[in-house]
Amino acid sequence: MAATSSTPAPAIGTPGARPDGATRAAGRRPTGLGVLLSLVSFATFGTSGVFASTLLAAGWSSAGAVTARVGVAALVLTVPALVALRGKVHVLRRSWRPVVAYGVVAVAACQVAYFNAVSHLDVAVALLLEYLGTILVVGWMWLRHGHRPSWLTALGAALSVSGLVLVLDVLGAVRVDVVGVLWGLGAAAGLAAFFVLSAHSDDELPPIAMAWGGLAVGTVCLLLAGAAGIVALDAPRVDVEFAGRTTSWVWPVLGLSLVAAVVAYVAGITGTRILGARFSSFLGLTEVLFAVLFAWLLLDQSLTALQLVGGVVILAGVGVVKYAENA
Repeated sequence: MAATSSTPAPAIGTPGARPDGATRAAGRRPTGLGVLLSLVSFATFGTSGVFASTLLAAGWSSAGAVTARVGVAALVLTVPALVALRGKVHVLRRSWRPVVAYGVVAVAACQVAYFNAVSHLDVAVALLLEYLGTILVVGWMWLRHGHRPSWLTALGAALSVSGLVLVLDVLGAVRVDVVGVLWGLGAAAGLAAFFVLSAHSDDELPPIAMAWGGLAVGTVCLLLAGAAGIVALDAPRVDVEFAGRTTSWVWPVLGLSLVAAVVAYVAGITGTRILGARFSSFLGLTEVLFAVLFAWLLLDQSLTALQLVGGVVILAGVGVVKYAENA
């Protein structure tokens, strides 16, 4: 997602909402559907590194690639979102606060914070800090809704973070910078907001409309940040190298927009509504596994035995958290 905790969640009294962040839909739809949609979301989010790396190597800035990603995705979703609303503009109007918060915090701010973190830290460390957002979700559910985590949840969290450390291989020599750490924690807050706002959004607001509104707001924020000089929006229209072939820059941009944004955000919001914020946030750690897998398959980057072990540990942690949810 490389996708704040201080942003208030919409009132639990919104139609279909439950204190755990899941909606009444969870009672009608099997949990397996939520898991499947979430895994589709995290797998497609995981492709963003493969598509973006080809653009970055051709001279695009990180913010330029992300702005193209969310901007094109917002345009693509415009008609489907309006059709899904079926004229119920009042639903979107009454949900404008969480939609704007989603766009500003979970889309734009999270991206800017992550890219600033990368400018001060190694990518692996920045990712590790961003994915601490799962812990922030647990803390938010405790402070906001009184859901004190059980010892099983704490064990699952410890396993998941340990596995993340192994997958990202941050045990060696790394750069640590206080400013970078603060930006990384900002990215973690943005990631936590993604799960919390997705889970607590109005059940009558179609996920596709929620994603469209958030991406549109995020695009405007990123363009304003570029105009203000906060981020660089470099986007040279040149041929790029992708999967060993020379191709137009259009194809990785479409991959970023249609796969890593349209599918990823819509499936992510839908899955999180079914599963709730806490479990979805831990399941979101699989995005790192998918990203490493795609880099191995498409970019011929090495995949070590330690990373495989880390992947197993992450999945074990997610399983423990799910068991704790059902206990």
